Amino acid sequence: MELLGTILLQEGLISPDKLEAALNRQEETGRRLGELLISEGNVTEQQVISALSKQLGLRALEEDQLIAIERETVALIPEFFAREYHVIAFGKNEEELQVVMSDPEDIVVLDNLHKMTSYKITPLLAPQRLIDEAIERHYRELRATGEVTAALSGLDFVISGDREEYDEIDVNRLKKEIEEAPVVKLVNLALTEAIKNRATDIHIEPLFDSLLIRYRIDGHLQEIMTAPKKSQTGIISRIKIMANLNIAERRLPQDGRFTIRLPDKEVDVRVSVIPTVRGEKVVLRLLDKGGFEYYLSKLGFEPDMLEIFSRWIKTPYGMIVVSGPTGCGKSTTLHAALNEIKSTEDNIVTVEDPVEYQIDKINQVATNDQIGLTFASSLRHILRQDPDKILIGEIRDKETGDIAIKFSLTGHLVLTTVHSNDAPSTITRMLDIGMPRFLVGSCVNLVMAQRLVRTVCPHCREPYEPTPEELKALKLSFEQLKEAKFVNGRGCVHCRNTGHYGRTGIFELLEMKPPIRRLIFDGANQEDIREKALELGMVTLRAAGIRKATRGETTIGEVLSGTIEEN
Repeated sequence: MELLGTILLQEGLISPDKLEAALNRQEETGRRLGELLISEGNVTEQQVISALSKQLGLRALEEDQLIAIERETVALIPEFFAREYHVIAFGKNEEELQVVMSDPEDIVVLDNLHKMTSYKITPLLAPQRLIDEAIERHYRELRATGEVTAALSGLDFVISGDREEYDEIDVNRLKKEIEEAPVVKLVNLALTEAIKNRATDIHIEPLFDSLLIRYRIDGHLQEIMTAPKKSQTGIISRIKIMANLNIAERRLPQDGRFTIRLPDKEVDVRVSVIPTVRGEKVVLRLLDKGGFEYYLSKLGFEPDMLEIFSRWIKTPYGMIVVSGPTGCGKSTTLHAALNEIKSTEDNIVTVEDPVEYQIDKINQVATNDQIGLTFASSLRHILRQDPDKILIGEIRDKETGDIAIKFSLTGHLVLTTVHSNDAPSTITRMLDIGMPRFLVGSCVNLVMAQRLVRTVCPHCREPYEPTPEELKALKLSFEQLKEAKFVNGRGCVHCRNTGHYGRTGIFELLEMKPPIRRLIFDGANQEDIREKALELGMVTLRAAGIRKATRGETTIGEVLSGTIEEN
């Protein structure tokens, strides 16, 4: 068997002088050669692992392999032992247990593992850093699963198979059951884990034989845990009580809200319940009520687009419309704009449903349809409050649109949102709502469509070679391809094996220049408006996304899936 130092020499990873010096220090200290070389910066941990793999004939694992380990296998080694000796179980059969180690020659650890598990131990290799990250990830998930099991151990809800969902229920008995510790603990666990994992939504979905809990993280749903079917009634009823909803009503949709108070912040939770054929489904939207910390420069604007948007939000009157689907960051952009232009000289008022971000020195009104405080009624009264700038959370009907237009025509700056697919179609949507064509053409200064795309995880990003189909879809010139730096995320513990961490915006800005206004006055369709806007320099959502993909900020897949191909 070749010596470790010899292999490192043959690979050209270390000079003979450095090896001899390390061997002398090894005699003095008794430490392992690989450990000495790594600590002194002569080689990397990955290089030593590769050399050990050749020396001992053991398999070396990559980071993505350490992520996909079954929980039952990980649980064979107690967490305290795994953390103390930097080992994690990887795979097993009837007699053999594969254990990932950075030091496979530690006989004492191997012997203790054999006694502890009763399996024959086969060591595998990986850098200690990767092993520690895998230990943190897998044992955290095991603890969460264990907490669910422990929380439900005393639960005994009986769901009768011959009773219809709309039959009368014993409300007093149900209240008593759902206030018991197991249900309370499980709901609290789901909420705290969601906040910890940066989730924006929690989906609690009834399946045929279980209850599925998923979190929306960075815009995509991820399965987190499942609970037994018997817990369904208790969990959903517990959430209903927290949101002040009717626990006896299971046939109709319900909406409510409650607030979670943490030591460092408050989180507003909006609750939506709808009946399905397998029981009620609950979606909880988590809104951080802490101080607003977003700035336009941090949202992903290209420099040229930021200059245009900043110029228009500083105008004294007119309307700025941001469009896009639910969850694309429209409210964040508009609040960042208010944060940019607020001053002691202006009275800024907002009407929102709900108030997602609270900003100092801005008067924010939350609508409440149940008591008649709608967008339209709020806006009529706000005019008497002497406003300078107004944010309208959304234009969703003709009445709100008419009031917004009148505000913008009487010396006020109005910022608002509309649900539409892109900037040109936003004009069509406003006309469809019932806003007069000549007023839309006169008062709107800027229409901006936006989307959010996931950014590449900084911990596992790596170069990526696009497929021929992707290159065809990108429609890049030879020079653009030559300068492009495409990347993908391999998947790691930091990003929950998704390859993405965080999101950034892509934007499509349609300035209402005179040629565009004339087209609107003349009744042009959205395709005519699009062609003229492109002729005047508008950058589409797809083109804006491709810019970010070529710089390695996001992936090609994110851009192609989040935008529509241009003709």
